[in-house]
Amino acid sequence: MAQPPIRIAISGALGRMGRQMANAVRADARLALAARFHRPGSVGDGLVSRGEALAVADVVIDFTTPAASADLASFCAERGGPALVLGSTGFDAAELATIAAAAKTVAIVRSGSFSLGLNMLVGLVGRAARALGPQDWDAEIFEAHHRHKVDAPSGTALMLGQAVAGGRGVELDAVARRVRDGVTGARPAGEIGFAVARGGGIIGEHSVSFCAEGETVTVSHAAGDRIMFARGAIAAALWVAGRAPGEYDMRDVLGFGAS
Repeated sequence: MAQPPIRIAISGALGRMGRQMANAVRADARLALAARFHRPGSVGDGLVSRGEALAVADVVIDFTTPAASADLASFCAERGGPALVLGSTGFDAAELATIAAAAKTVAIVRSGSFSLGLNMLVGLVGRAARALGPQDWDAEIFEAHHRHKVDAPSGTALMLGQAVAGGRGVELDAVARRVRDGVTGARPAGEIGFAVARGGGIIGEHSVSFCAEGETVTVSHAAGDRIMFARGAIAAALWVAGRAPGEYDMRDVLGFGAS
């Protein structure tokens, strides 16, 4: 007997990703668009309140802001569901702690990127970092996004930084260099550098370079259309529906495991 469609609620429904997610859910026979909601006070266009949306959903997909996503996670935990797919980036430590606490009660998939290709890149970067040691190979991460993006480095760039640091057995915060300006001195061994560009309508470009004397290895990914994020979020929603409480990422969804 066919399984009933998974009921999806879209948070941040009036945003660019919210509108794209709604269209993608409508087009997928495995899903049903149960509700759409935006910030408190938003009315019209078929919107409902957050409480009404959560009451009829199996999974909420949220691409909003770190503060709104953390508050949503806490609210879902208080009421015992539904599960969450969180695509916001730029969380601070307190917001991450709120999400981790909520994940003790509800299932949450949180990722800096829902792109399959990008998550493949993260795995490749982790392997390269293990093979190309920090004494001889300098790691540099570059990312570019549209002018409207408010956080930097991007959540995806930080995922890549974590992959490099994890491959080398160090904590990213201990070796990251997010800004270079003025007379910075020679580059210390083991540093993981970040460079950021913002402009126009760039959807997302990321690359990681491992640089040694006489040679450079670069792996990269470019996003051509935001629909790839919607496809990944749908895969996450299908996977997380009915899942045991916990905080998961796209590598769990795709069955990659730890890189």
